[in-house]
Amino acid sequence: MKKLLIVFAAFITLQLNAQVKEVTLQASGLTCAMCSNAINKALQKLPIAARVQSNIKESSFTISIKNNSNVDFDAIRKAVESAGFSVARLSVKGEFNNLQISNDSHVNWEGENLHFLGVQKQVLSGEQTFQVVDKKFVADKVYKKYAAATKMECVKTGVMESCCMKSHAPATRIYHVTI
Repeated sequence: MKKLLIVFAAFITLQLNAQVKEVTLQASGLTCAMCSNAINKALQKLPIAARVQSNIKESSFTISIKNNSNVDFDAIRKAVESAGFSVARLSVKGEFNNLQISNDSHVNWEGENLHFLGVQKQVLSGEQTFQVVDKKFVADKVYKKYAAATKMECVKTGVMESCCMKSHAPATRIYHVTI
């Protein structure tokens, strides 16, 4: 019983210490400063955004995340799409506390289910950055490269139950990521 309580306490501590610090995205389809401004305004409306910085030259945007916010990567992508553009790359910087990862494996971090692809077995501690490699978050060529690296169906569907859980519960979103 003591071991179970210690493991549970460690899990809770891990969850409390996990924090997304910032998200950097590169948008595609921009042709002018007005395009950049449209995306900037859409991203500033996100409830998680403490600050949005744009780099017109690189068509990139960095969103500083409010403390203790639950970050929804799909909501960020949809904000960019609502401005009439698409995401070409999405990188996430976060704080990790001894999170063990390995290639082609699922982990839960910050309330999100992540499927790591193209990584070595390692323990993530401190500030780390990973890239979301799902469809609509990267170019088709990049998506195909990572999709070919697994036989799990979730890479095609973005739904955890399609590859590892046979449940009648609502579908659980899973993001495919790499370091």
